[in-house]
Amino acid sequence: MRVLLVGGGGREHALARAIARSPALTRLYAAPGNPGIAEVAQCVDLKADDVAGLVEFARREGIDLVVPGPEAPLVAGLADACAQAGIACAGPSRAAARLEGSKAFTKEIADAAAIPTARWKRFDDRPGAEQEALDWVAQQGAPIVIKADGLAGGKGVVVAQSVAEAQEAVRRLGLPLVIEDCLTGSEVSLFAFCAGEEAVLIGAARDHKRLEDGDRGPNTGGMGAVCPPPGFDRAMQEKALDLTVRPMLREMTKRGTPFRGVIFAGLMLTADGPKLIEYNVRFGDPEAEALLPRLTSDLLPALRDLAGDRLGDTPLAFSDEAAVSLVLAARGYPEAPRKGGVITGLEAAGAVEGVTVFQAGTRLGENGELMADGGRVLTLCAVAPTAEAARARAYEAAGRINWDDKVLRRDIGL
Repeated sequence: MRVLLVGGGGREHALARAIARSPALTRLYAAPGNPGIAEVAQCVDLKADDVAGLVEFARREGIDLVVPGPEAPLVAGLADACAQAGIACAGPSRAAARLEGSKAFTKEIADAAAIPTARWKRFDDRPGAEQEALDWVAQQGAPIVIKADGLAGGKGVVVAQSVAEAQEAVRRLGLPLVIEDCLTGSEVSLFAFCAGEEAVLIGAARDHKRLEDGDRGPNTGGMGAVCPPPGFDRAMQEKALDLTVRPMLREMTKRGTPFRGVIFAGLMLTADGPKLIEYNVRFGDPEAEALLPRLTSDLLPALRDLAGDRLGDTPLAFSDEAAVSLVLAARGYPEAPRKGGVITGLEAAGAVEGVTVFQAGTRLGENGELMADGGRVLTLCAVAPTAEAARARAYEAAGRINWDDKVLRRDIGL
């Protein structure tokens, strides 16, 4: 099978390694890929959101399956364009991808399907709406959550602890906005393969979104993850799937926009049970880097079946071990990450038992040296019999990697 993987981050590196193990694979391409992905795939100089270019490449190279990594190409209609060209794509249509492309749409679906979620209010991009949002925040008080309605790379949510902070977020994020009550509890990420009204559980992880230790600082795309999340076992995950994913699938089908692909439900485990925070229409990052290294079955046939609106007869199988993923970012992330600097120690880090190094914001320098070139630069995944052992391995590996502007959280997995 000839496969085109779309994307170039740590999540896509994890997907590339999993796909490359498949006996069914004959050729793997990645667009744009990164130096780490280039070890298992041929990288193509195409941006992940260049839908026309991706489809033309897939047609020219006889690609059998397109595997989208990030959300942007799906929201831009990659799956629709692939379908028109007769190319299988393991992702949702543009209409179904609105589940991630619009926070307000997600809340509308949740309300229509009776899925528990926070009380919310939408503020459209129209004259006077910003002042209405500012007044609403003042009336409701804090803590309160301000969300950009559209895609923001995981950085469009502010959990404001004061009215002043919330009003600053309203002005900075701009309209349209969703403002909602702040839920309290433990946050988890739930993943499933979906086709029409059917869903098969993949697993769950706990992401650490804040930049700094102790869950302080700005929200990021994620600074690390633990898989499986403590206190959220397989039976609880299945119940959460029944409560928050399957009703959504029925509602989407009822509206004529059935969902096909990976669903990532962000949930808050509250005293009243799981409540929906958001949907994403792809694997999480850094959750994928913690989830996929535990995979013991063949991912590629499952993705092929998914592209054909089938869930297949054999569910994905995972080891019973724990995994901790740890992001090494560039100083200044997420607002203004510093680029440049030679990265050393990857081989030494990868020599730690159970550790895999995934590349994200990297590039090769003029002399072939690995350079930091983005916000989240590397993600380390450590797998071990216990979460404590996995955490120790991850931090041992992190200590072996160096560049001038390396930053990381020290409390992932605690």
